[in-house]
Amino acid sequence: MKRIEVKLSLGVVAPLLDVVKAVGDSLDDELAAPVALEQIDKDLRSEWRDELIAAQNGDVRNLLALFDSEFFASGVVNFDEDNADAILRSCAAVRLRLRERHLSVFADEVLETGEVLLEEMAEPERRHFMCYLFLATVQELVIEHLEPSLSDE
Repeated sequence: MKRIEVKLSLGVVAPLLDVVKAVGDSLDDELAAPVALEQIDKDLRSEWRDELIAAQNGDVRNLLALFDSEFFASGVVNFDEDNADAILRSCAAVRLRLRERHLSVFADEVLETGEVLLEEMAEPERRHFMCYLFLATVQELVIEHLEPSLSDE
Protein backbone atom coordinates (compact mmCIF):
# COMPACT_ATOMS: atom_id res chain seq x y z
CA MET A 1 0.00 0.00 0.00
CA LYS A 2 1.28 3.43 -0.92
CA ARG A 3 1.79 5.79 1.99
CA ILE A 4 3.27 9.25 2.38
CA GLU A 5 4.55 10.88 5.53
CA VAL A 6 4.48 14.62 5.69
CA LYS A 7 6.37 16.64 8.29
CA LEU A 8 4.54 19.85 9.12
CA SER A 9 5.27 22.84 11.32
CA LEU A 10 3.08 22.54 14.40
CA GLY A 11 3.11 26.31 14.92
CA VAL A 12 1.72 26.87 11.45
CA VAL A 13 -0.67 23.93 11.17
CA ALA A 14 -2.29 23.92 14.64
CA PRO A 15 -4.20 27.20 14.10
CA LEU A 16 -5.28 25.98 10.66
CA LEU A 17 -6.71 22.81 12.21
CA ASP A 18 -8.82 25.05 14.46
CA VAL A 19 -10.20 26.64 11.29
CA VAL A 20 -10.87 23.21 9.74
CA LYS A 21 -12.70 22.15 12.91
CA ALA A 22 -14.82 25.32 13.02
CA VAL A 23 -15.68 25.10 9.33
CA GLY A 24 -16.39 21.39 9.69
CA ASP A 25 -18.79 22.18 12.53
CA SER A 26 -20.60 24.63 10.24
CA LEU A 27 -21.23 21.72 7.87
CA ASP A 28 -23.01 19.66 10.53
CA ASP A 29 -26.41 20.12 8.96
CA GLU A 30 -25.77 21.07 5.35
CA LEU A 31 -23.79 20.05 2.32
CA ALA A 32 -20.77 22.06 1.24
CA ALA A 33 -21.93 21.63 -2.36
CA PRO A 34 -25.74 21.54 -2.38
CA VAL A 35 -27.31 19.04 -4.74
CA ALA A 36 -30.60 19.66 -6.56
CA LEU A 37 -32.89 16.86 -5.37
CA GLU A 38 -36.26 18.41 -6.18
CA GLN A 39 -37.14 15.70 -8.70
CA ILE A 40 -36.91 13.00 -6.02
CA ASP A 41 -39.68 11.92 -3.65
CA LYS A 42 -39.64 14.09 -0.50
CA ASP A 43 -38.98 11.20 1.92
CA LEU A 44 -36.24 9.75 -0.26
CA ARG A 45 -34.78 13.23 -0.75
CA SER A 46 -34.52 13.77 2.99
CA GLU A 47 -32.95 10.36 3.56
CA TRP A 48 -30.47 10.83 0.72
CA ARG A 49 -29.54 14.32 1.90
CA ASP A 50 -29.00 13.02 5.44
CA GLU A 51 -26.74 10.23 4.14
CA LEU A 52 -24.71 12.70 2.07
CA ILE A 53 -24.28 15.01 5.06
CA ALA A 54 -23.29 12.10 7.31
CA ALA A 55 -20.70 10.94 4.76
CA GLN A 56 -19.34 14.49 4.32
CA ASN A 57 -19.04 15.02 8.06
CA GLY A 58 -17.47 11.60 8.55
CA ASP A 59 -14.84 12.53 5.99
CA VAL A 60 -14.09 15.79 7.82
CA ARG A 61 -13.82 13.91 11.14
CA ASN A 62 -11.46 11.41 9.49
CA LEU A 63 -9.29 14.23 8.19
CA LEU A 64 -9.10 15.83 11.63
CA ALA A 65 -8.35 12.45 13.22
CA LEU A 66 -5.14 12.26 11.19
CA PHE A 67 -3.88 15.18 13.25
CA ASP A 68 -3.90 13.27 16.53
CA SER A 69 -1.63 13.24 19.59
CA GLU A 70 1.05 11.47 17.56
CA PHE A 71 0.99 14.35 15.07
CA PHE A 72 1.29 16.90 17.88
CA ALA A 73 4.24 14.96 19.31
CA SER A 74 6.12 14.45 16.04
CA GLY A 75 4.69 16.93 13.52
CA VAL A 76 4.24 14.03 11.09
CA VAL A 77 0.95 13.13 9.42
CA ASN A 78 0.45 10.01 7.32
CA PHE A 79 -1.68 9.73 4.22
CA ASP A 80 -2.28 6.40 2.53
CA GLU A 81 -4.40 4.77 -0.15
CA ASP A 82 -7.07 3.81 2.40
CA ASN A 83 -7.74 7.39 3.45
CA ALA A 84 -6.95 9.18 0.17
CA ASP A 85 -10.52 9.51 -1.12
CA ALA A 86 -11.87 10.69 2.23
CA ILE A 87 -9.06 13.25 2.48
CA LEU A 88 -9.80 14.60 -0.99
CA ARG A 89 -13.54 14.86 -0.27
CA SER A 90 -13.11 16.46 3.15
CA CYS A 91 -10.57 19.01 1.91
CA ALA A 92 -12.93 19.89 -0.93
CA ALA A 93 -15.90 20.30 1.42
CA VAL A 94 -13.99 22.55 3.83
CA ARG A 95 -12.47 24.58 0.99
CA LEU A 96 -15.90 25.10 -0.59
CA ARG A 97 -17.29 26.33 2.73
CA LEU A 98 -14.28 28.58 3.32
CA ARG A 99 -14.73 30.06 -0.14
CA GLU A 100 -18.44 30.58 0.34
CA ARG A 101 -18.43 31.98 3.88
CA HIS A 102 -15.05 33.56 4.45
CA LEU A 103 -13.26 34.17 1.15
CA SER A 104 -16.03 35.24 -1.20
CA VAL A 105 -14.34 38.60 -1.81
CA PHE A 106 -11.60 36.80 -3.76
CA ALA A 107 -11.94 35.66 -7.36
CA ASP A 108 -11.47 31.94 -7.94
CA GLU A 109 -8.24 32.64 -9.82
CA VAL A 110 -6.79 34.46 -6.80
CA LEU A 111 -7.77 31.61 -4.49
CA GLU A 112 -6.21 28.99 -6.74
CA THR A 113 -2.96 30.85 -7.40
CA GLY A 114 -2.57 32.21 -3.86
CA GLU A 115 -1.38 35.52 -5.23
CA VAL A 116 -2.42 37.89 -2.45
CA LEU A 117 -0.66 40.16 -0.02
CA LEU A 118 -1.13 38.32 3.26
CA GLU A 119 0.16 41.24 5.30
CA GLU A 120 -2.74 43.37 4.05
CA MET A 121 -5.37 40.89 5.27
CA ALA A 122 -7.09 41.01 8.62
CA GLU A 123 -6.03 38.14 10.90
CA PRO A 124 -9.22 36.02 10.59
CA GLU A 125 -9.22 36.38 6.80
CA ARG A 126 -5.52 35.48 6.68
CA ARG A 127 -6.13 32.30 8.72
CA HIS A 128 -9.03 31.31 6.46
CA PHE A 129 -6.94 31.94 3.36
CA MET A 130 -3.95 30.01 4.73
CA CYS A 131 -6.25 27.12 5.64
CA TYR A 132 -7.65 27.15 2.09
CA LEU A 133 -4.11 26.94 0.69
CA PHE A 134 -3.05 24.29 3.21
CA LEU A 135 -5.97 22.05 2.23
CA ALA A 136 -5.23 22.62 -1.46
CA THR A 137 -1.66 21.48 -0.84
CA VAL A 138 -2.89 18.38 0.99
CA GLN A 139 -5.13 17.58 -1.95
CA GLU A 140 -2.24 18.05 -4.39
CA LEU A 141 -0.01 15.72 -2.35
CA VAL A 142 -2.68 13.03 -2.23
CA ILE A 143 -3.44 13.30 -5.93
CA GLU A 144 0.23 13.28 -6.91
CA HIS A 145 1.35 10.42 -4.67
CA LEU A 146 -1.70 8.30 -3.89
CA GLU A 147 -4.07 8.81 -6.81
CA PRO A 148 -1.80 8.54 -9.85
CA SER A 149 -4.73 8.09 -12.25
CA LEU A 150 -5.94 11.58 -11.28
CA SER A 151 -2.56 13.28 -11.69
CA ASP A 152 -2.13 11.86 -15.23
CA GLU A 153 -5.25 13.58 -16.57
